[in-house]
Amino acid sequence: MSYEPPTPPADLPTEILDNLNGYSPEQLQHVARYAEELAEHKAREARLEEESDENKSDERPDDLPDNIPAKATITIKEINDNRYYYWQWREGEKIKSKYKSPVAPDE
Repeated sequence: MSYEPPTPPADLPTEILDNLNGYSPEQLQHVARYAEELAEHKAREARLEEESDENKSDERPDDLPDNIPAKATITIKEINDNRYYYWQWREGEKIKSKYKSPVAPDE
């Protein structure tokens, strides 16, 4: 591990860098986790929106429960270090989720 501070990305605004440099290590770890989760959420929203536009078909997959819309996709969520499959779909401005199963059958 280097004793020199890391070099920030060139496209990160100065005000963000100034704020981050004032945070404690614990706060920075919270920010890092939140930023990662936020990035995954935004990517998932974009993917769901794109898939919604592409998949206007009413064909239902065989394993899709009756109370889940045909446009739903499967997403993996990590909760307490365990990974689970969830059905996800968009209803208006909201993203809905419903549990499907653990990622591995033995989990």
